[in-house]
Amino acid sequence: MDGTSIDGAMSAHEAKDEVRRFLLENPGVLLDDPDLLAQLGLQTLPDNVVAFGPAALARVHAAHRKESAVRRRLESTARANFAAQAHTHGAVIDLLEARNHADLARRVDDLAQLRFALCSGVVALEGPERTPAGWRPLVEGQVDMILGGHQKLTRMGFWAPALGLFGDRAEAVKSMALVRLAMWEPAREGIVAFGSSDPEGFTEDMGAELVAFLARVIERTAERWPVL
Repeated sequence: MDGTSIDGAMSAHEAKDEVRRFLLENPGVLLDDPDLLAQLGLQTLPDNVVAFGPAALARVHAAHRKESAVRRRLESTARANFAAQAHTHGAVIDLLEARNHADLARRVDDLAQLRFALCSGVVALEGPERTPAGWRPLVEGQVDMILGGHQKLTRMGFWAPALGLFGDRAEAVKSMALVRLAMWEPAREGIVAFGSSDPEGFTEDMGAELVAFLARVIERTAERWPVL
């Protein structure tokens, strides 16, 4: 083989090796061709020292700026995740300190507003049996209607059928996080809803892990007391 591909054309890798070999054997080619140096973004200094010119430096600076921007985004995301987890841990303690169902519902709304800067937090429960004080009453099957399916556990983003959960604050809600609840035996289904005034507060592609975790805490806390 003569170093070319089957059809006689030199491959890019072979061409690169050939150019490198040629420049190593003939270093003066670059030094003697100022136009070529300029196109490469290089310049010569006294004693034949080749230095980066403005174009090459601009490329290096652009790469560094891009790397710094990516690092800042990663750091910002990490800080936001850490803050969200810290708020969630504090919220769990608040929920576990509830004294009854009404107090639990109040604490859900308080943590939504005070800890997460949301406009509302609501707990709702399907009938036909009694609904605890402070909880939104739902008719049987309404949880499925709100979430959009029998098997659906969560829904993130704006969802008009759920606006009724937020009562007189519904007009301020532009996005929401909805999580199915199942409590007591025999099981009664409910829902916990968090509403945000920011359309990007909750989005469809956002993970629901933290709100689902809070929902499990609400379930276990609510089961301490029977619905009388």
